[in-house]
Amino acid sequence: MDSEIAVDCSPLLKIYKSGRIERLMGEATVPPSSEPQNGVVSKDVVYSADNNLSVRIYLPEKAAAETDSKLPLLVYFHGGGFIIETAFSPTYHTFLTTSVSASNCVAVSVDYRRAPEHPISVPFDDSWTALKWVFTHITGSGQEDWLNKHADFSRVFLSGDSAGANIVHHMAMRAAKEKLTPDLNDTGISGIILLHPYFWSKTPIDEKDTKDEALRMKIEAFWMMASPNSKDGTDDPLLNVVQSESVDLSGLGCGKVLVMVAEKDALVRQGWGYAAKLEKSGWKGEVEVVESEGEDHVFHLLKPECDNAIEVMHKFSGFIKGGN
Repeated sequence: MDSEIAVDCSPLLKIYKSGRIERLMGEATVPPSSEPQNGVVSKDVVYSADNNLSVRIYLPEKAAAETDSKLPLLVYFHGGGFIIETAFSPTYHTFLTTSVSASNCVAVSVDYRRAPEHPISVPFDDSWTALKWVFTHITGSGQEDWLNKHADFSRVFLSGDSAGANIVHHMAMRAAKEKLTPDLNDTGISGIILLHPYFWSKTPIDEKDTKDEALRMKIEAFWMMASPNSKDGTDDPLLNVVQSESVDLSGLGCGKVLVMVAEKDALVRQGWGYAAKLEKSGWKGEVEVVESEGEDHVFHLLKPECDNAIEVMHKFSGFIKGGN
Protein backbone atom coordinates (compact mmCIF):
# COMPACT_ATOMS: atom_id res chain seq x y z
CA MET A 1 0.00 0.00 0.00
CA ASP A 2 1.23 3.46 -0.91
CA SER A 3 -0.08 4.78 2.42
CA GLU A 4 2.56 3.01 4.54
CA ILE A 5 5.05 5.55 5.88
CA ALA A 6 8.74 4.67 6.05
CA VAL A 7 10.03 7.98 7.46
CA ASP A 8 7.88 10.69 9.05
CA CYS A 9 9.66 14.05 9.17
CA SER A 10 6.55 16.14 9.83
CA PRO A 11 6.02 19.04 9.48
CA LEU A 12 8.54 18.96 6.60
CA LEU A 13 7.89 15.77 4.66
CA LYS A 14 6.94 12.09 4.73
CA ILE A 15 8.64 9.28 2.84
CA TYR A 16 6.48 6.25 2.03
CA LYS A 17 7.62 2.67 1.73
CA SER A 18 6.74 2.81 -1.96
CA GLY A 19 9.44 5.49 -2.35
CA ARG A 20 6.93 8.30 -2.82
CA ILE A 21 7.86 11.55 -1.11
CA GLU A 22 5.22 13.92 0.20
CA ARG A 23 6.50 17.39 1.02
CA LEU A 24 4.29 19.07 3.60
CA MET A 25 5.59 22.60 3.17
CA GLY A 26 7.32 24.80 0.61
CA GLU A 27 5.37 23.33 -2.32
CA ALA A 28 3.06 26.27 -3.06
CA THR A 29 4.16 28.39 -6.02
CA VAL A 30 3.26 31.78 -7.44
CA PRO A 31 3.72 32.80 -11.07
CA PRO A 32 6.11 35.52 -12.22
CA SER A 33 4.52 38.88 -12.91
CA SER A 34 4.78 41.25 -15.85
CA GLU A 35 2.68 43.62 -13.76
CA PRO A 36 4.91 45.45 -11.25
CA GLN A 37 4.89 44.13 -7.69
CA ASN A 38 6.57 46.56 -5.33
CA GLY A 39 7.92 48.22 -8.48
CA VAL A 40 9.46 44.96 -9.72
CA VAL A 41 8.63 42.73 -12.71
CA SER A 42 9.65 39.09 -13.06
CA LYS A 43 9.76 36.18 -15.48
CA ASP A 44 10.91 32.55 -15.57
CA VAL A 45 13.62 31.35 -17.95
CA VAL A 46 14.91 27.81 -18.50
CA TYR A 47 18.62 27.39 -17.78
CA SER A 48 18.82 23.61 -18.12
CA ALA A 49 16.47 22.08 -20.67
CA ASP A 50 17.87 18.61 -20.00
CA ASN A 51 16.73 18.74 -16.37
CA ASN A 52 13.76 21.08 -16.88
CA LEU A 53 15.22 23.68 -14.52
CA SER A 54 14.46 27.40 -14.53
CA VAL A 55 15.49 30.61 -12.85
CA ARG A 56 13.18 33.47 -11.94
CA ILE A 57 14.58 36.84 -13.00
CA TYR A 58 13.56 40.06 -11.27
CA LEU A 59 14.01 43.58 -12.64
CA PRO A 60 12.99 47.01 -11.33
CA GLU A 61 10.18 48.32 -13.53
CA LYS A 62 12.01 51.61 -14.12
CA ALA A 63 15.07 49.77 -15.46
CA ALA A 64 12.90 47.74 -17.82
CA ALA A 65 11.90 50.97 -19.55
CA GLU A 66 15.52 52.04 -20.04
CA THR A 67 17.81 50.39 -22.58
CA ASP A 68 21.17 51.30 -21.05
CA SER A 69 20.51 51.03 -17.32
CA LYS A 70 23.17 48.75 -15.78
CA LEU A 71 22.43 47.49 -12.27
CA PRO A 72 24.16 45.22 -9.74
CA LEU A 73 23.37 41.54 -10.26
CA LEU A 74 22.19 39.34 -7.39
CA VAL A 75 22.15 35.56 -7.81
CA TYR A 76 20.07 33.94 -5.07
CA PHE A 77 19.85 30.31 -3.89
CA HIS A 78 16.86 29.32 -1.76
CA GLY A 79 17.05 27.39 1.49
CA GLY A 80 15.14 24.38 2.78
CA GLY A 81 17.83 21.91 3.84
CA PHE A 82 18.37 20.88 0.18
CA ILE A 83 15.01 19.08 0.53
CA ILE A 84 12.08 21.52 0.60
CA GLU A 85 11.12 24.89 -0.94
CA THR A 86 11.61 26.21 -4.47
CA ALA A 87 12.62 29.45 -6.14
CA PHE A 88 8.95 29.95 -7.05
CA SER A 89 7.34 29.76 -3.60
CA PRO A 90 5.44 32.77 -2.22
CA THR A 91 8.11 33.08 0.47
CA TYR A 92 10.99 33.54 -1.95
CA HIS A 93 9.03 35.50 -4.52
CA THR A 94 8.18 38.03 -1.81
CA PHE A 95 11.75 38.14 -0.50
CA LEU A 96 13.31 38.59 -3.94
CA THR A 97 10.79 41.24 -4.99
CA THR A 98 11.52 43.17 -1.81
CA SER A 99 15.28 42.70 -2.21
CA VAL A 100 15.30 43.98 -5.79
CA SER A 101 13.16 46.97 -4.87
CA ALA A 102 15.37 47.86 -1.89
CA SER A 103 18.69 47.17 -3.65
CA ASN A 104 17.85 48.50 -7.13
CA CYS A 105 19.42 45.44 -8.72
CA VAL A 106 18.69 42.67 -11.17
CA ALA A 107 18.17 39.31 -9.45
CA VAL A 108 18.29 35.70 -10.61
CA SER A 109 16.64 33.25 -8.22
CA VAL A 110 17.86 29.71 -8.89
CA ASP A 111 15.76 26.58 -8.72
CA TYR A 112 17.69 23.34 -8.31
CA ARG A 113 16.81 19.67 -7.96
CA ARG A 114 16.23 18.59 -4.39
CA ALA A 115 17.12 15.65 -2.19
CA PRO A 116 16.27 12.95 -1.35
CA GLU A 117 15.26 12.16 -4.96
CA HIS A 118 18.39 14.01 -6.11
CA PRO A 119 20.91 13.70 -3.27
CA ILE A 120 23.99 15.82 -2.67
CA SER A 121 25.88 16.78 -4.81
CA VAL A 122 23.06 17.35 -7.32
CA PRO A 123 21.88 20.66 -5.75
CA PHE A 124 25.46 21.97 -5.95
CA ASP A 125 25.91 20.78 -9.51
CA ASP A 126 22.65 22.40 -10.63
CA SER A 127 23.59 25.63 -8.89
CA TRP A 128 26.95 25.73 -10.66
CA THR A 129 25.22 25.09 -13.99
CA ALA A 130 22.85 27.99 -13.26
CA LEU A 131 25.71 30.30 -12.30
CA LYS A 132 27.60 29.45 -15.47
CA TRP A 133 24.41 30.13 -17.45
CA VAL A 134 24.12 33.56 -15.81
CA PHE A 135 27.70 34.38 -16.85
CA THR A 136 26.99 33.51 -20.49
CA HIS A 137 25.44 37.00 -20.55
CA ILE A 138 28.65 38.81 -19.56
CA THR A 139 29.34 39.97 -23.15
CA GLY A 140 25.72 41.00 -23.70
CA SER A 141 24.97 38.14 -26.08
CA GLY A 142 23.29 35.58 -23.82
CA GLN A 143 19.84 34.01 -24.02
CA GLU A 144 18.05 36.51 -21.80
CA ASP A 145 17.67 40.19 -22.75
CA TRP A 146 17.13 41.45 -19.20
CA LEU A 147 20.59 40.16 -18.23
CA ASN A 148 22.22 41.28 -21.48
CA LYS A 149 20.88 44.81 -21.15
CA HIS A 150 20.75 45.47 -17.42
CA ALA A 151 23.19 43.25 -15.49
CA ASP A 152 26.47 44.90 -14.48
CA PHE A 153 28.90 41.99 -14.36
CA SER A 154 31.45 44.06 -12.45
CA ARG A 155 29.00 44.03 -9.52
CA VAL A 156 27.86 40.44 -9.01
CA PHE A 157 26.67 39.26 -5.60
CA LEU A 158 25.67 35.78 -4.49
CA SER A 159 23.29 35.19 -1.61
CA GLY A 160 21.18 32.48 -0.04
CA ASP A 161 19.63 31.46 3.23
CA SER A 162 20.29 28.29 5.25
CA ALA A 163 21.13 25.52 2.73
CA GLY A 164 21.20 28.21 0.05
CA ALA A 165 23.91 30.03 2.00
CA ASN A 166 25.88 26.78 2.13
CA ILE A 167 25.55 26.60 -1.66
CA VAL A 168 26.75 30.20 -1.99
CA HIS A 169 29.91 29.44 -0.03
CA HIS A 170 30.71 26.46 -2.24
CA MET A 171 29.97 28.42 -5.43
CA ALA A 172 32.40 31.16 -4.34
CA MET A 173 35.06 28.55 -3.54
CA ARG A 174 34.57 26.79 -6.87
CA ALA A 175 34.61 30.05 -8.84
CA ALA A 176 38.13 30.68 -7.52
CA LYS A 177 39.28 27.34 -8.94
CA GLU A 178 37.24 27.07 -12.14
CA LYS A 179 36.44 30.07 -14.31
CA LEU A 180 32.75 30.67 -14.76
CA THR A 181 33.57 31.96 -18.24
CA PRO A 182 36.78 32.57 -20.24
CA ASP A 183 35.84 36.26 -20.35
CA LEU A 184 36.79 36.71 -16.67
CA ASN A 185 40.13 37.80 -15.24
CA ASP A 186 39.01 36.87 -11.72
CA THR A 187 36.13 34.95 -10.12
CA GLY A 188 33.54 37.49 -11.29
CA ILE A 189 32.01 37.64 -7.81
CA SER A 190 32.20 40.91 -5.84
CA GLY A 191 30.69 39.66 -2.60
CA ILE A 192 28.48 37.10 -0.90
CA ILE A 193 25.72 37.38 1.70
CA LEU A 194 25.13 34.32 3.88
CA LEU A 195 21.78 34.43 5.67
CA HIS A 196 21.67 32.01 8.63
CA PRO A 197 24.12 29.65 6.88
CA TYR A 198 23.60 25.91 7.19
CA PHE A 199 26.96 24.65 8.42
CA TRP A 200 27.13 21.96 11.09
CA SER A 201 29.37 19.45 12.86
CA LYS A 202 29.06 16.38 15.05
CA THR A 203 30.46 18.19 18.08
CA PRO A 204 29.60 21.70 19.35
CA ILE A 205 31.71 24.38 17.76
CA ASP A 206 32.31 26.32 21.00
CA GLU A 207 31.02 26.66 24.56
CA LYS A 208 28.02 28.70 23.38
CA ASP A 209 26.89 26.17 20.77
CA THR A 210 23.80 24.08 21.50
CA LYS A 211 24.39 20.92 23.55
CA ASP A 212 20.82 19.70 22.97
CA GLU A 213 21.48 16.13 21.77
CA ALA A 214 17.96 15.62 20.41
CA LEU A 215 18.29 18.76 18.29
CA ARG A 216 21.77 17.85 17.12
CA MET A 217 20.58 14.36 16.13
CA LYS A 218 17.61 15.85 14.27
CA ILE A 219 19.90 18.13 12.24
CA GLU A 220 22.21 15.20 11.51
CA ALA A 221 19.28 13.04 10.37
CA PHE A 222 18.12 15.81 8.04
CA TRP A 223 21.60 16.08 6.50
CA MET A 224 21.82 12.31 6.02
CA MET A 225 18.48 12.42 4.20
CA ALA A 226 19.98 14.97 1.81
CA SER A 227 23.38 13.26 1.59
CA PRO A 228 22.94 9.54 2.29
CA ASN A 229 26.33 8.68 0.80
CA SER A 230 28.20 10.99 3.14
CA LYS A 231 30.75 8.81 4.95
CA ASP A 232 31.44 11.41 7.63
CA GLY A 233 27.85 12.39 8.37
CA THR A 234 27.66 15.98 9.58
CA ASP A 235 31.45 16.15 9.59
CA ASP A 236 31.33 15.98 5.78
CA PRO A 237 33.42 18.98 4.58
CA LEU A 238 30.44 20.11 2.49
CA LEU A 239 28.60 20.77 5.77
CA ASN A 240 31.35 20.99 8.40
CA VAL A 241 33.00 23.97 6.75
CA VAL A 242 33.99 25.63 10.01
CA GLN A 243 35.58 22.86 12.09
CA SER A 244 36.93 20.65 9.30
CA GLU A 245 40.71 21.01 8.99
CA SER A 246 40.49 19.97 5.35
CA VAL A 247 38.51 23.13 4.50
CA ASP A 248 40.77 26.07 3.65
CA LEU A 249 38.86 29.34 3.31
CA SER A 250 41.81 31.44 2.16
CA GLY A 251 40.83 30.97 -1.48
CA LEU A 252 37.24 32.19 -1.14
CA GLY A 253 36.47 33.82 -4.47
CA CYS A 254 35.15 37.24 -3.52
CA GLY A 255 36.27 40.46 -1.87
CA LYS A 256 33.70 40.91 0.85
CA VAL A 257 31.33 38.78 2.91
CA LEU A 258 28.28 39.59 5.01
CA VAL A 259 27.17 36.86 7.42
CA MET A 260 23.76 37.33 9.01
CA VAL A 261 22.77 35.19 11.99
CA ALA A 262 19.89 35.02 14.49
CA GLU A 263 20.41 34.81 18.25
CA LYS A 264 18.02 31.89 18.89
CA ASP A 265 18.95 29.92 15.75
CA ALA A 266 20.69 26.59 16.42
CA LEU A 267 23.08 27.53 13.59
CA VAL A 268 24.11 30.89 15.07
CA ARG A 269 27.53 29.81 16.35
CA GLN A 270 28.38 28.26 12.98
CA GLY A 271 27.88 31.66 11.34
CA TRP A 272 30.15 33.38 13.84
CA GLY A 273 32.67 30.54 13.51
CA TYR A 274 32.70 30.84 9.73
CA ALA A 275 33.57 34.54 9.92
CA ALA A 276 36.30 33.89 12.50
CA LYS A 277 37.84 31.10 10.41
CA LEU A 278 37.71 33.30 7.32
CA GLU A 279 39.54 36.12 9.11
CA LYS A 280 42.27 33.75 10.33
CA SER A 281 42.68 31.97 6.98
CA GLY A 282 44.76 34.58 5.18
CA TRP A 283 41.87 35.53 2.92
CA LYS A 284 42.35 39.14 1.81
CA GLY A 285 38.76 40.36 1.90
CA GLU A 286 36.47 41.97 4.47
CA VAL A 287 33.89 40.06 6.51
CA GLU A 288 31.11 41.40 8.74
CA VAL A 289 28.70 39.52 11.00
CA VAL A 290 25.28 40.92 11.92
CA GLU A 291 23.23 39.16 14.62
CA SER A 292 19.48 39.67 15.01
CA GLU A 293 18.62 39.63 18.73
CA GLY A 294 15.77 37.46 19.95
CA GLU A 295 15.15 35.88 16.53
CA ASP A 296 15.20 32.31 15.21
CA HIS A 297 16.14 30.62 11.93
CA VAL A 298 15.04 32.48 8.75
CA PHE A 299 12.70 34.70 10.76
CA HIS A 300 13.07 37.39 8.07
CA LEU A 301 11.30 35.11 5.60
CA LEU A 302 8.56 34.12 8.03
CA LYS A 303 7.97 37.61 9.48
CA PRO A 304 9.10 40.00 6.72
CA GLU A 305 7.24 42.98 8.21
CA CYS A 306 8.85 42.84 11.67
CA ASP A 307 11.41 45.46 12.70
CA ASN A 308 14.35 43.04 12.75
CA ALA A 309 13.46 41.73 9.28
CA ILE A 310 13.35 45.29 7.99
CA GLU A 311 16.82 45.84 9.48
CA VAL A 312 18.06 42.65 7.77
CA MET A 313 16.81 43.99 4.45
CA HIS A 314 18.48 47.33 5.15
CA LYS A 315 21.87 45.61 5.69
CA PHE A 316 21.30 43.27 2.75
CA SER A 317 20.48 46.05 0.29
CA GLY A 318 23.24 48.29 1.63
CA PHE A 319 25.80 45.55 0.95
CA ILE A 320 24.67 45.32 -2.67
CA LYS A 321 24.33 49.06 -3.25
CA GLY A 322 27.76 49.62 -1.72
CA GLY A 323 29.34 48.23 -4.90
CA ASN A 324 32.68 46.49 -4.91
